[in-house]
Amino acid sequence: MENQNASRVKTTETSFEILEILFEEGEATREELEERLGLATSTVHRHLATLQEYGYVVPGTEGYRLSFKFLTFGGFLRREVPGYPMIKQKVDDLAAQTDERAQFIIREGTDRVYLYTEIGDNPVQTGAHTGRRGPIYSSAAGKSIVAYLPEAKREELIDSFSLERTGPNTITDPDELRADLAEIRERGYALNREESTAGVHAIGAPVRVNDDEIIGAISVSGPATRLKSDRLEDELPDLVLAATNELQLHIEHS
Repeated sequence: MENQNASRVKTTETSFEILEILFEEGEATREELEERLGLATSTVHRHLATLQEYGYVVPGTEGYRLSFKFLTFGGFLRREVPGYPMIKQKVDDLAAQTDERAQFIIREGTDRVYLYTEIGDNPVQTGAHTGRRGPIYSSAAGKSIVAYLPEAKREELIDSFSLERTGPNTITDPDELRADLAEIRERGYALNREESTAGVHAIGAPVRVNDDEIIGAISVSGPATRLKSDRLEDELPDLVLAATNELQLHIEHS
C-alpha cells in the first residue's frame, strides 16, 4: 500500500502552509513567509503569485492577506445545510430568551465547527464565532452529536479522539466519556461544566431528522456563575429541546 505521506504533494502543502500563516497572522510580507517556511524568495513568490491569480490571496497594507473568496465558499456551504434559515431563527430566539450566547454546530471529523452564533444581552466572551473549530468531545453540542451516532461510528470516533484537556473538567478517559454519552442519550441533552473553557457552562442537544440523520446541534453557553445547576438542569433543557424539536419538524416536512 502506498505510504500516505509519500502521496502528498509538497507544492500543495506549501501553498496551504502559506494560507494557514496568513490566517493566523492576518497579514504577512513575503520576507516573513520566507523566514517562517525556510524557503527561497523565488519559491514563496511563485506560490503567492499563483494564490493571488486564483483569488485566494490579495495585497494588504504591508504584505499579503487572505481574500474574501473563502467567505464565498463558507457562505455556499452554510446555505447547503438543511433548514439553515430556520436554524438561524432558532439560535437568535434562544439568545434573546436566555440573554446568553447561543450557537449551532456541525461535526467535521473529530472537530466541532460553529455554523452560526448569536449573543443575548449578557453573553460571555468565549471566542465562539462562526467558523471556529474545536474538539467535538469537549463541548455540550459536540457531545450530544457523538452520543446519538450509530454505535460503531461512535466507538470509531472515541478511539480516534486525543482527549486532550481544553478546560478544567475536560473528560480525558474514554470509559468516562462513554458513560457520559450514555447519560446524554437517556436524558436527550448534554451538559458541559467547564469542559471546553474555564468558567463556562453549556447545554446542547442534537438536531436529528428521519430518526438517524444528525444535522448538527444547538447549544446555549454562559458563565458558570449564571448557568448554575438549577438553571442548567431545570430552565434551559426545555428551551433547547423545544428549539431542536421545532427544527427537526421543519426540516422533515419542508
